[in-house]
Amino acid sequence: MRQSRIPDSPLSRPDVLGELAYLCAERDGDRVVLQLPTEDGWRDVTATELLTSVTKLAKGLIAAGVAHGDWVLLTAPDGHERTLLTLAVWAVGGAAVWVPSRCSPKLLQWTLRDSRPVAAVLRDQRQARVAAPLQRELVDLGRIWTLDEADLDAIAKPGAYMDGTAVRFRIEETSAQAPALLHYTATARRRVRAAVLTHRNLLSAASATLARLSPLLQSIPPGEASTLLGPQTQGFAACATVVAALLGGVRTAFARPDRPFAHQVRDYAPTLLVTDAAFLTRVYEVERSRAQQQGGWDGAQGFEAATRLAVDLGQKKRRPWQRMSRAIYDWAFARVRDALGGRLRAAVCLQGGLEPRMAYYYAGLGIPVLEGFGLVETGGLATLAAPGEPRPGTAGPALDGTEVKTTADGEVLLRGPGVFTGYHGAVRENDQAPADGWLATGWLGEVDDHGYLALRGRRRGAPHRGAELPPVVGVVTDASARPATPDYADLEAQLLAHPLISQALVLGEGRPYATALITLKRDQLEYWRLVNNLPLSVPLEQVALTPEVGAEIRRAVEEVNNGLPAEMAIRAFHVLPEEFSQASGLLLPSGRLRRDAVLRAFAEEIEALYTPPSIEGGR
Repeated sequence: MRQSRIPDSPLSRPDVLGELAYLCAERDGDRVVLQLPTEDGWRDVTATELLTSVTKLAKGLIAAGVAHGDWVLLTAPDGHERTLLTLAVWAVGGAAVWVPSRCSPKLLQWTLRDSRPVAAVLRDQRQARVAAPLQRELVDLGRIWTLDEADLDAIAKPGAYMDGTAVRFRIEETSAQAPALLHYTATARRRVRAAVLTHRNLLSAASATLARLSPLLQSIPPGEASTLLGPQTQGFAACATVVAALLGGVRTAFARPDRPFAHQVRDYAPTLLVTDAAFLTRVYEVERSRAQQQGGWDGAQGFEAATRLAVDLGQKKRRPWQRMSRAIYDWAFARVRDALGGRLRAAVCLQGGLEPRMAYYYAGLGIPVLEGFGLVETGGLATLAAPGEPRPGTAGPALDGTEVKTTADGEVLLRGPGVFTGYHGAVRENDQAPADGWLATGWLGEVDDHGYLALRGRRRGAPHRGAELPPVVGVVTDASARPATPDYADLEAQLLAHPLISQALVLGEGRPYATALITLKRDQLEYWRLVNNLPLSVPLEQVALTPEVGAEIRRAVEEVNNGLPAEMAIRAFHVLPEEFSQASGLLLPSGRLRRDAVLRAFAEEIEALYTPPSIEGGR
């Protein structure tokens, strides 16, 4: 087996995450560190204001009875509210229990019973009605707040009389080895697990990421480094990004969920964008389509010529000082740069997966794409390409202090200070991180002679670690296909939490309502056939189409629809008898769906979903 070794590096200050807000206030003072979405833009939050807000919330938690080492469950939506609450929990020496904001009632009940928090901040009254009856069973669960009835001030109010030194004492008592975050993830098995991450795990991964990006950050004038968090950086990806940004002095803005993210990128004009391959591909496709619409055949040919030139520049086949048409530069190069705000210095592509041609194209435009790979279980990114040393088609070399190797059959293993120690409440040996520290990722890949990791997709039959950065759900990385919209990607992620569902593709763009194509796991169908006493002579393809299976999938879809506005709800679905595969041309080697290919292959099934009477249920 091949292995890359990188010498360990000392941990950066602070020692615990509760010090983050204090560190920012001491270092940055009145400089803007966060920007919150408003109706007409973003509201600036200085480092001093951030510390004040976090301290108020922390005092409120202490007054509500949150003791040092207690756990607080959060289902607040991704964004500034969850960020401030998490920082406050860390400041009181507690651990934040992260649950998806639109989790099903069953998932919320399970996580409450499993984590037994002392307090919970929930999204809305619907979740409160699920949690309230459990307070008789969970005697430690004291306060429950809901954000749709009371804002963050209601949490801070009980501690208004307290002195801020109470918070400082809590931070001083916190150990770097103490749990900081429990991140719940629904897996392919019939259970939900919480990865337990310590302060050391999160800070190590964030510090190593900043060390890798330091040449880029140093090239940006002081105070101008900024990033915008959108649908591609939700859940744990947002947590890891915010921690690294606060440590590195990068201004972070949160996107509005009710506006297209691409429009906000253009308006905000970040200098560093943390995103995924699907978004970068989509930006290119949109501009290519516009060129064709505005210029016809000549416009399309001109854009293709500009693309070839940019790819050549990215591959260094042309020297930058060679002559090129000024019209091509202004019309094709500048328009894509402007679509990304015009100030972008680099893009960090989570989970890699960008087609090499696209990577060379953006490099030719002067926007290097740094691809990386990481899991929740690694505390953040574990590998990342270095600025100035891209290698398209790979996820970069291991970060400082982290080691990566592959087994004889090609499974990627990771070890380092960011790797967690295990799942909360795990009792089975394979639920814990290996004793020697090597984490089996469930991904197949190769490590070349220079230490660069190239991913080939998931290992078949491996435990599904659903906490990747970001979740791999129905998005496309090749330049010829269109990705799912962020809202639909979120619905797909929720559908994949069901143990029977293998793949899900939610449709609706340009349609009167949302529908879904769903495939099922063969091993779970075998189990279903066994417990329902179906004879072995019945093929699994027929088992997938039985009314009982259809009813189970309908219940899963109804749970996903709970709390959604009518225009977002999935109103019809079709269960396919076979899974999408590479052999059928519907799956990329990375494990991601080729969306356009699926749409072509199942065009008749999709049209049937929009033909009455199929609106009333699954097919």
